[in-house]
Amino acid sequence: MPVPSSEPAHAGLPALHAAGPTLSFFEFWPPWAFYAPVWAWIGVLALRYRGVRLPLLANPRFPAGGLVGEEKSTLFGLFSGDERSRLPHYVTIERDATPANCQAHRICTDLKRERLDFPLVAKPDIGCRGLGVRPVVNRAELIAYVDRFPRGARFLLQRLDPARGEAGVFYVRRPGARRGRILSLTLKYFPEVVGDGCSTLRDLILADPRAGRLSHLYLGRFPDELDTIPAPGERKRLIFAGSHSQGAIFRNGNAYITDAMRARFDAIADGIEEFHFGRFDVRFSDFEAFRRGEGFSVIEFNGAGAESTHIWDSRTGLIEAWRALFVQFHWLFRIGAANRARGFRPESWREFLSRWRRERMLRAAYPPTA
Repeated sequence: MPVPSSEPAHAGLPALHAAGPTLSFFEFWPPWAFYAPVWAWIGVLALRYRGVRLPLLANPRFPAGGLVGEEKSTLFGLFSGDERSRLPHYVTIERDATPANCQAHRICTDLKRERLDFPLVAKPDIGCRGLGVRPVVNRAELIAYVDRFPRGARFLLQRLDPARGEAGVFYVRRPGARRGRILSLTLKYFPEVVGDGCSTLRDLILADPRAGRLSHLYLGRFPDELDTIPAPGERKRLIFAGSHSQGAIFRNGNAYITDAMRARFDAIADGIEEFHFGRFDVRFSDFEAFRRGEGFSVIEFNGAGAESTHIWDSRTGLIEAWRALFVQFHWLFRIGAANRARGFRPESWREFLSRWRRERMLRAAYPPTA
């Protein structure tokens, strides 16, 4: 779980200014309402480029192009070259039928062999939007995670990067091109409350201008702490996972994109076979160093299912958000069409639907997100 700290949860990022609305009016609309025009645009693109399955070809070496059901371990395995050192070390674990404490004992042996130690991040091998992602800081928390994880499914234990700055970098590159483009840079802020020595954690959450309107996302994370009173000045971070749907605050960082940053992600993409479209989630301690393309780790990346997440900045207008997604999907279909022309073919509908069903089933069974 997120823990109290004297350091701001967004250390390493530009200051989070309160200007603008705390929530955009469409920020938590039902998906069918927000994405309806986007789906219509996808239909137009499918007709224009003569292929509804072209997104599956955006990254031909990714399962389903990275659109749905891909395994993180498979994508991480494609990361090669010098830039692979940016990926924090990890192991992949399959939940077996033995009691959680027995499997955790074996996992600890594996961790020692791999020179991994707590604290770690546990994340499902198949999943998205931060579902099932939790920090694991000791053996007891590992046992609890294993106990709640669905049997037969796999999860990763990854070294926890202590850096506080986090961002999402949406990158595209046409097949055969030497240089790509960063379509979107999202700065991620982790909401927190600060103790006053009088108010309970529940009261602090409910009184916060943003957290109070999203209390359903936060209150359930602290069932044993809601009636405790944080000390004056004590900071309590409300979430761990940098996912908007889990309650992280997103800000449009496109104005901070630099040529040096783009060139660094060109180099990273060079080390991932047939990677053309997707988002990298990165961590850093020094934002200016990150803008120079230095001093950051890649904690996760994905493919065709990625989104230009800067649209969830509460200051973004609805038309602007839709326009960004229209651009994103135009790139997706153009890249898919180019890869089709190179001779690649998408997986069958049967395979695709099997991936979708498996991911949907697993997501409902994962441990709670921290």
